Amino acid sequence: MEIMSAETEQFVGHIASLGTTSGVRIVIGMWAESPLGAFTDVMVQSREGTRTLLAPTSEVADYVAGTYSFDIVRTVPLTVSLGEDSLSLDAGPLVVRAELGGSTAVGRLLGLVPRAVGTHPRWLSAINPVAKILMPGVRTAGATKDGRRQFYGVTGARTITSATASWAGDSLGVLTSVRPRVRFGFSSVPKKPQVVDVTTTVLPPAASPARESAEESY
Repeated sequence: MEIMSAETEQFVGHIASLGTTSGVRIVIGMWAESPLGAFTDVMVQSREGTRTLLAPTSEVADYVAGTYSFDIVRTVPLTVSLGEDSLSLDAGPLVVRAELGGSTAVGRLLGLVPRAVGTHPRWLSAINPVAKILMPGVRTAGATKDGRRQFYGVTGARTITSATASWAGDSLGVLTSVRPRVRFGFSSVPKKPQVVDVTTTVLPPAASPARESAEESY
């Protein structure tokens, strides 16, 4: 099953995704392990479609902006706290406070898959057609903006039961579904707000079994 190479990059952590009644959608990546060390980054898409990246350092900003598509990139002070039942984020102009619930049905099913299998690119390529059907807009395998191959291996998921958010002191409203879909990369996020446990693997083009283009995902 081994297809990893010396150029393999892995990011291990959590992704939180939520919509707000203002139309702003928020995706928070909280990475405990990565080639860049531990960090958090935030992707925000406005009601009008403007995509903004909030990153803690220029190094993180350059990497993420080279992987995904944004209209605005900002380096801001960023702190996050993720607990068993709450999520707190302060990222420059953005403030998010959320309450978390239990595991989702899909999260419980994914928890039955051995982690070594559930995060492997070959497995994620194989289940990609199923993910498209079960969660429209969501992909487990595809291509980055610069042509590398990327895989999302989710091993657990918890619901976000309530949340508030503000931008530069102005309320963004309360929690709602993540709709329309976000368009930072080849995959959106689940419609239902949640926090997932995830390993993201990035391979150079020649090392990947996936052949799906970023454009096809939309």
